[in-house]
Amino acid sequence: MMSGSSLSTLNGMLKASQVARAYPELRCTFGGRSLVPDISVFRWERIPRRADGRVENIFNIAPDWAIEILSPNQGQTKVVRNLLHCLSQGSEMGWLLDPEESCIFVYDAARVVRVFDDAETVLPVPEFAAAVQLTAGEIFDWLKA
Repeated sequence: MMSGSSLSTLNGMLKASQVARAYPELRCTFGGRSLVPDISVFRWERIPRRADGRVENIFNIAPDWAIEILSPNQGQTKVVRNLLHCLSQGSEMGWLLDPEESCIFVYDAARVVRVFDDAETVLPVPEFAAAVQLTAGEIFDWLKA
């Protein structure tokens, strides 16, 4: 999983302006399945809330942006299927981080995949998260922390 500083960075860019919020290992149930992405990002207006304004404990919608980190001995196929399920249910983007290969697979809503392995390249993000400017190198530095 990503370090706490990664979530702090994402939330610092998105939460303060009430654009979106990133959650670690949040169970999301949608499209007949439950998934627990390493990081789920929800646009602010889509965060399920109780009548008193507090965030719900149950998220029955797909995240707007799902971020998965391939663990050692974890099959890539299952993780890719999870990301594709998210995209088929309305997610705008999915990232699959492969620390072993030092590359990031970025899936967009059209299920087009691009691979980023240059440490200096700024990664694509969903349109709502345009304030997030991160390079592959910064992401992999988070994983080392």
